[in-house]
Amino acid sequence: MSGKRRRRTYDKAFKYEAVRLVLEEGRSAAEVERNLGTGRGIVSRWVRELTEDQDHAFPGKGHFKPPEEEIHALKRELERVKRERDILKKAVAIFSTEPERYSGS
Repeated sequence: MSGKRRRRTYDKAFKYEAVRLVLEEGRSAAEVERNLGTGRGIVSRWVRELTEDQDHAFPGKGHFKPPEEEIHALKRELERVKRERDILKKAVAIFSTEPERYSGS
C-alpha cells in the first residue's frame, strides 16, 4: 500500500473546542494537538483564525468569508461579461466584412 494519507476534516464545533482548550484552560497548542491527534500547527492556526475574525472564523469547506465571497462572485461575473464581449466582437467582425451577405437582400 502506498504511503498516501487521507486529509482529515474537522467540524466547526471540534475547532471551537480545541481553541477553547488553549484560550480558556491555558493549555499549549502543541499539547492540544497531541491530545486530539491533529497535525502540527493546526490548533495554532485555528486560534489565530478565531482571534483575528471571530464572526467569520471557520466558514466551512468550499465556502469563503463574506468579503471573499463577494470578490469571488464579482470575478465570476467579470469572466462571463468578457466572454459575452468577445462573442459580440466576433459577430461585429463577421457582419462588417460582408454586410450584403447577411442583409437578406
